[in-house]
Amino acid sequence: MMGGMSMGAAAASRFTSQRPPVGKRKFTSDAVEHLIAATKKKIADPELAWIFENCFPNTLDTTVELGRLDGYEDTFVVTGDIDAMWLRDSSAQVWPYLPLTPKDEGLRKLFRGLIRRQARCILIDPYANAFLPDTKGKSKMDWAQADITDMRPGVAERKWEIDSLCYPVRLAHGYWQTTGDREPFDESWRAATRSIVTTFREQQRKDGHGPYQFQRPSPKPTESQFLDGYGQPTRPVGMIHAMFRPSDDATVYPFNIPGNLFAVVTLRRLAQMHGTLFGDQAFASEANALADEVEAAVEKYGVMHDGQDDFWAYEVDGYGNQLFMDDANVPSLLALPYLESAKHDARYARTRQRVWSTANPYFFKGTAGEGIGGPHEGLRMIWPMSIMMKAFTTDDSAEIRQCLHWLKTTHNGSGFMHEAFDQDDPKKFTRAWFAWANTLFGELIVHLADKHPDTLRRV
Repeated sequence: MMGGMSMGAAAASRFTSQRPPVGKRKFTSDAVEHLIAATKKKIADPELAWIFENCFPNTLDTTVELGRLDGYEDTFVVTGDIDAMWLRDSSAQVWPYLPLTPKDEGLRKLFRGLIRRQARCILIDPYANAFLPDTKGKSKMDWAQADITDMRPGVAERKWEIDSLCYPVRLAHGYWQTTGDREPFDESWRAATRSIVTTFREQQRKDGHGPYQFQRPSPKPTESQFLDGYGQPTRPVGMIHAMFRPSDDATVYPFNIPGNLFAVVTLRRLAQMHGTLFGDQAFASEANALADEVEAAVEKYGVMHDGQDDFWAYEVDGYGNQLFMDDANVPSLLALPYLESAKHDARYARTRQRVWSTANPYFFKGTAGEGIGGPHEGLRMIWPMSIMMKAFTTDDSAEIRQCLHWLKTTHNGSGFMHEAFDQDDPKKFTRAWFAWANTLFGELIVHLADKHPDTLRRV
């Protein structure tokens, strides 16, 4: 007892919901609320349950705008504290709600609207990573206004990242597989996905450097690209060039391996969807052939060796230069099985062990925790997302419990995940409102409640 208050009452008073009041939530789903209530009962630790309740619905509570566009359902999803929609983030933010769509028509409308909006964005510019609510608007981001590139109306930022075109396909394919709903897959979606394949082919750069270039006047080298914005020299070996990583930081070598492996899966999904939904076997064959070509090139040039052991590189140039590191942003080497971009095999196990060690220059270990960061927020800054990916990619209960401990003890009392925290001081963190990290934490807890319920009961 604590001053006449039971332990349960004390926990309840300490862990007050940090969600917006019901009337101020952007979107409410009964299916999501039921899942929150059911999952909380499976979590022994009251603080962990409280963080889950705050985080899992954060995307729906705070970031979605539903409406109509060109006569159809429309969903715009901001990333959190930046008033723009990233193709990657928006896809990942709603992904954890996908299993609930068969039970909730409101959620299905949200997904249909987002699939349509993303197709519209890709048709505006397949090389852009972030877009504005107004498809004819001009970017108001201070850092994007001086960019030397082909900025178009409706674009918030124009950094070419392979995963920006992969995530919308993952979302569309997952929605189709889960619901069987064909409604959002119209001619506009078909044209957008054809543009994806065209863009991937252009960025193989078999004949010249292609149409995309990007430079930004900035004191940060990671904000711009080499050689007039076309990137470092490469040998055209069949892989897809990327000028930026999932972190929005510039690539060192243009062949980003996690991005190319994600593209292989994406192309196979497109082949399946176009073949089934449209009977377009010619396009399906084209997408599968490109997937085969990229996969063979990654296998030949994207693997590193230490004696007889092999493991994945992070970036390469096709000339034999290879960079080993990992970045917390997904797709990453650590997250390959999570995105179904690679099997959880011996090569991945060796890669996973290396990226979670001092072999990775962006692995940090301190008194507050350990994990992977990246150039985006600099040295010493651990991204909770990397800790979540470590938990997603293991069946070791002790490892999972350790990850949950780090996540539980580094949120600085906020009840939410952050972008990054200092390895020795969680009070030093970036982004108080980062919806992807919040919802991903919720997804992890739901995953553990299903696959490792005993672990949640023992934490």
